[in-house]
Amino acid sequence: MSRVPLTTQGAQRLRTELDELKSVKRPAVINAIAEARAHGDLKENAEYQAAREEQGFIEGRIKELESSLSHAQIIDPAKLGAGTRIVFGATVELLDLDRDDVEITYQIVGELEADLKQGLISITSPVARALIGKHPGDAIEIKAPGGTRNYEIVAVRYL
Repeated sequence: MSRVPLTTQGAQRLRTELDELKSVKRPAVINAIAEARAHGDLKENAEYQAAREEQGFIEGRIKELESSLSHAQIIDPAKLGAGTRIVFGATVELLDLDRDDVEITYQIVGELEADLKQGLISITSPVARALIGKHPGDAIEIKAPGGTRNYEIVAVRYL
């Protein structure tokens, strides 16, 4: 499996989730299974079935997180020394020229940590690909499934 880029903050969020699953949720579901087992017949015990299903989900997520972290290439954006050029890990402020100059802020991250609601966009997204290598003041045009969008880069930061 190839190395997957991940910011230091993203790696920390995944480690925190993994710790939570192992130390809190896994023991809780084991207790729920034991309690449901005490109620008797397991074939028609909905609590037992639900707890076993949750246990399967938790164990699957633990394996997924462990695998992701073991194959991650953790990159500290602050140490890249890119100056004002946009590279992986950059936090970019954009001016949406098509929507009355609305400001949008995105951080370019790895696929594992992308979350548009939090302003984290994947390095493989059309927006991130159009931004890579650009500088503040540059205008960009992004061809997305929803149509063409025009932006101006206002600022670039590395946290």
